[in-house]
Amino acid sequence: MRGVATCWRGHHRVTRAAVAIPLVWALLIGACGRPAPKPVPKDLVTWKNLGEWSGSGNAQTESFLGLTGALRMHWRTKNQASKGAGTFKLILQSAISGRDLQQPVDETGQGEGTAYAAEDPRAFQITVQSANLDWSFTVEEAIFSSPPGTARGSR
Repeated sequence: MRGVATCWRGHHRVTRAAVAIPLVWALLIGACGRPAPKPVPKDLVTWKNLGEWSGSGNAQTESFLGLTGALRMHWRTKNQASKGAGTFKLILQSAISGRDLQQPVDETGQGEGTAYAAEDPRAFQITVQSANLDWSFTVEEAIFSSPPGTARGSR
């Protein structure tokens, strides 16, 4: 009986070693592996003014070139003729075909806000559909760059 117990204890030691050695080996390999990846630098975004317009009633802007297609429009309406009667829509269009691309703003009454549009780079124009209020808006384009000391695309 004593021989069986000794054999069993010996087998138990072998089992522990069979588990412990690969575990220690995996930890050592992991510690000696590649260094942690460097954090990916964030792109910087600056906004370039493409135009400013104001008026009342319907209008259409002259064309403007969007090189990135990432647009931001700040708009404001005021001097509403009577409560709830004012309407204001901005419709982004292709300046080449005149085709409607997006309607980033559709508001009723006085207010202000910011709208964003993402399109393929191209020549754009905006049609304003408005009634019973005065409006103004600007269009800006996102310009993307990398932080100083980093090369864009070399991640």
